[in-house]
Parts: sequence; structure tokens; C-alpha cells
Amino acid sequence: MKRLANIDIQNRWGTFSIYEKFEHLIITLLTAIIAAIVGAATWQLILHTFDLVRSHLVDPRDSQVFQTVFGMVLTVLIAMEFKHSLLVVLHQQRDIVQIRSVVLIALLAMVRKFIILDIYQTQPAVVFALAAASLSLGIVFWLVRDQDESGRPTESASETETRVDRGIPMDAIRGQ
Repeated sequence: MKRLANIDIQNRWGTFSIYEKFEHLIITLLTAIIAAIVGAATWQLILHTFDLVRSHLVDPRDSQVFQTVFGMVLTVLIAMEFKHSLLVVLHQQRDIVQIRSVVLIALLAMVRKFIILDIYQTQPAVVFALAAASLSLGIVFWLVRDQDESGRPTESASETETRVDRGIPMDAIRGQ
């Protein structure tokens, strides 16, 4: 499959305008840079976790340790999601910015912020502002999702019931 995508890109390369070629090269460069960042962050996460285990600092009662580790995990996930959104642009020739990906990455960053937040030393106004921003991003994501799905033909309830009767899970039906 990967080989077919490379052949397709090679076939289309001649049809690209100069700016499209430039855009393609920049996305490839950004993808490589983000891959290197993901690799380095993952390596640091492994080393940090190993040091915690080796020094017996992994205590279930110490929330600071878990906040630090999960903050690092989410940092890697955010970078991987960003890289994935660039790969979608690179291989599927979609618009340069996918609003759903940007909002999803912002939501992941908000989740990370909530996880590493020290609730005892944070002002209530900051927590309220973060909550309001998260709610706003969630609403935008929901609106964009509905907009994307409105372009697809919907199936009737009887078609859905028939597919469920055949043993197809509802998650698989919704994902189509």
C-alpha cells in the first residue's frame, strides 16, 4: 500500500505546479522534523520512566509522578497526531489545513494541560478559562463533525437494523 502511494505521488509530481511542489517538500520536511521530535520525546519518556522505576519513586499515592509521566505521554501523542495530519495532506492531496485535525490537536493539548495542572496552586479563573476553552473547542469539533457527515448519504433506520441483525457492530456502522 505504501509503495502504491509513492508511485501515485511520483506520477502526480509532474502535474504539480511550482507552488504545489514547494508545499509538498515543506510538508515532507515538517513530517521528518516531527518524526525526529516524536522519537526524541519517546526516548526521554522511556528513560524518565526507567529512572522512576529504578529509583522506586513510582508511588501510587504521589500524583505528581503520574502527572509528569502522563503529561509526557500526551506530548508524544499530540506530536504524533500532528504528524499524522501532515501525512494525510501529503498522501491524499487534501487541503493544507484540516480544521478537524487542528481542533483535535488543540483538545489533546487542553487535556494534557488539565492532567499536568496543579489544582491546589492554580487560580480558579485559570481553571474556568481552560474549561471554557475546552468547551468551545468541543463545540467547534462537534459542529465540524456534523458538517463533514452531512455530505454523506445517510441510510434509513431499517437498513441500519438489518446491518445490526447481521452482526455488524454499531461502531462499525457509525464509522462508515
